[in-house]
Amino acid sequence: MKVINLSEQNSVMNQFMAEIRDKKYQQNRLLFRNNIQRIGEVMAFELSKTLDYRPKTVTTPLGTLDIPLPKDDVLLATVLRAGLPFHEGFLRVFDHAENGFVSAYRMYTNREHTEVGIHTEYMAAPSVKGKTLIIVDPMLATGGSMVAAYQALLETGKPSKVHIASVIGTPEGVEFLGQNVADDVTLWCAAIDPGMNEHKYIVPGFGDCGDLCYGEKL
Repeated sequence: MKVINLSEQNSVMNQFMAEIRDKKYQQNRLLFRNNIQRIGEVMAFELSKTLDYRPKTVTTPLGTLDIPLPKDDVLLATVLRAGLPFHEGFLRVFDHAENGFVSAYRMYTNREHTEVGIHTEYMAAPSVKGKTLIIVDPMLATGGSMVAAYQALLETGKPSKVHIASVIGTPEGVEFLGQNVADDVTLWCAAIDPGMNEHKYIVPGFGDCGDLCYGEKL
C-alpha cells in the first residue's frame, strides 16, 4: 500500500488542520464542518493529479481546443456519519462521481472501553466493478471501520483502482489497513499522528469528528 502524507509538505491545508484541532474553534460546528469539507477539496485536487486523462475537443465561441479530461469512472464512498462533510468536499471536485454509503461504526467490547469492534449494518452503493473507488473517512484510528467499508464495497465487484482518504491517521491504523487491503491501494492522509489513547482515540487528534460536526450521540 502506498501512503501519501500531505503534512510532509506545507500548504494552505496547515491552516485548516490547525483550526479543526483548536478546541476553541471547535465550538462552532459550522466552521468545523466547513474546514473538513475544505480539507476534502484540497485532498481531492491532489488525488486528481494521479488519474488517467484523455484529450477532449471543446468548442468555444471563437474556436476549438483540446483539453485533457479525467477518463476514470469515479465512485466516491464514505463511512457514515462522520464522513459526510469530508465526502462533500470530495464531491465538490469529483462532481460527476457516483456515490456510495456504508454504515460502519465502532463498539467497545469491554467494560473499560479499551477494546473496540466494528459493526456494519447498512450499505447503499452501485457496483464498484471497473471503477476508480475512493473511500473517505476522516479518522483512521484502529483502521477497523475503513477495512469493513472496503470489504463491503468490494463485494459488489472489482474496482480498477482504490484510493482511501483520511484527515488524520495513526501508525497502527495505517499498518492494519496495509495488512487488509490490496498492495496497489493508495492511502491519502492530511496528517498521521503519533498514536491513540487507551480508549482508541487519536492523540493529539481533534476529538470525535461526528460529534464535532453534528452533536454528541447517545
